[in-house]
Amino acid sequence: MHRPGQPGDLPEAELLWARWGLLAVLEASAEEEELAFVHRTGHWIDGGGLHLDDCGTTCWTLERLGQGRFVLYGEDESSGVKWHKPSIDMLAGAPDWLPLDTLRHLIDGYELGCVYWYENGAWARAPYPDSLDDDGLDCGMSRFVDRSDVLDALDLGQDAPVGPEEILDHAERRELTPGLLESLVAGSEYDHWELPVMLRALHGTGLAGTGVSVPDGASSTPVGG
Repeated sequence: MHRPGQPGDLPEAELLWARWGLLAVLEASAEEEELAFVHRTGHWIDGGGLHLDDCGTTCWTLERLGQGRFVLYGEDESSGVKWHKPSIDMLAGAPDWLPLDTLRHLIDGYELGCVYWYENGAWARAPYPDSLDDDGLDCGMSRFVDRSDVLDALDLGQDAPVGPEEILDHAERRELTPGLLESLVAGSEYDHWELPVMLRALHGTGLAGTGVSVPDGASSTPVGG
């Protein structure tokens, strides 16, 4: 990936959503859900989309806005955008369907390092001056760009009935069914997984595909569009 990032560095939005969403499903827990209004870390999904926070150095949101539109925004400590002189308008050229009030609030609070938006099959961002060294995209999002990095992040246990390659394939095809998650949890030596919470996250991501029934304990309304 380039520093600063280029729109072409990012995978297409549905693929980014699937990889990020899979980690959100596997990390879902009731304890983390209760931290929604305090400070949550890891990967998760809520009404505002997919989130990533590593507890101090990088914090990101990917939001689905319908009609093939997405917005990616966040901050990594490597970004020099918000401190750059002269100032950089991160919303220059931005379409009006972005959550502009939210983004401007974050910019005003010096809580944002970059904004990318996706429409008509392509990512875009505001223009940067040649003097900008980094916008944080590489350190924040490179974990989702290389498929092998995503696979390395999938800790399913040694005797899991489903391997990392298979479960990632299902997620990327939007075929991550409740039954597949149930078999993973039932056949794993891990005891930290909470299936009802994982199923809620699964439904929120939409990675089970259309027409998949929602099990008891899972929300009936998709989260994040």
